[in-house]
Amino acid sequence: MSTTFENIFSGLSDGSVVPYLGAGALDGVIDPATGKAIPADSDSLIIAMNNGQPMAPKLMFEFPRAAMNVELKRGRSAVNKFLDATYRDTQWSTSALHAWLAQQKLPYLIDANRDTQLQKQYASTPHTLIVGIARLAGKEYRFKIFKYDGTSYSAIEQEAVDTSLPILFKPLGTPLPESNYIASDADFVDYITELMGGFAIPSFVKRLRQNKRYLLLGMRLNRDTDRMVFSDIIFGADKPAGWALIPHPTDKEKRYLGKMGIEIVNADIAEFLTAAQNWNGSLAAA
Repeated sequence: MSTTFENIFSGLSDGSVVPYLGAGALDGVIDPATGKAIPADSDSLIIAMNNGQPMAPKLMFEFPRAAMNVELKRGRSAVNKFLDATYRDTQWSTSALHAWLAQQKLPYLIDANRDTQLQKQYASTPHTLIVGIARLAGKEYRFKIFKYDGTSYSAIEQEAVDTSLPILFKPLGTPLPESNYIASDADFVDYITELMGGFAIPSFVKRLRQNKRYLLLGMRLNRDTDRMVFSDIIFGADKPAGWALIPHPTDKEKRYLGKMGIEIVNADIAEFLTAAQNWNGSLAAA
């Protein structure tokens, strides 16, 4: 096994490395009834939102732009209805990666997708859920926190969080226990502004994240929106800051990740899970 994977698995085992999941983490997840893949990346989300058809080229550039267009024409409820139907009301096959991550009992995971795979894998484990929110008047912070007691979620304030429980951070939202999404351009403008101002990260996470390293799984960083959310969420990271599993990185990704102090690992998630099975440390087998 490579030294890189040894270091990654050692860091996951001792809690110093935090997984950060992107759209590629959902590769292979399908609707068993139809065989269709779960829409997760920008293009697939836009096409799914537009009844299986591409939108105009300028709207295909990025999902937040397309979602903003739908919001302006049909109202915000149309965007939420689509995301609820996709991620709450459709039964998807289980992701091997998410199942494996849940087995590791990691203290802190970041999931930049809007689906419920990770939450379902933690359905028998008490945990704290942090969900990003945007554009809500009268709210001091841009997050909601829920306590999961092994049966159901209940909203709590950050002062009441049991920091010994695993933390699932869903910055772009989830339909469970209630629908909250960062989706349109306007959402991202508000959310990123508050991230930069420190109002979208709970205080206990600000303490927890100091000197952590990150493992990017299925996360591509070719777009400014994703890079801005990522860089603010990992503020205070260790140096070097971790690893990104990207089989064929673009020049833009190479430059950005180099600047962030993140090593690119030319491997996919299947290779990662195979390496995990062969590691002789304390991590559970897939």
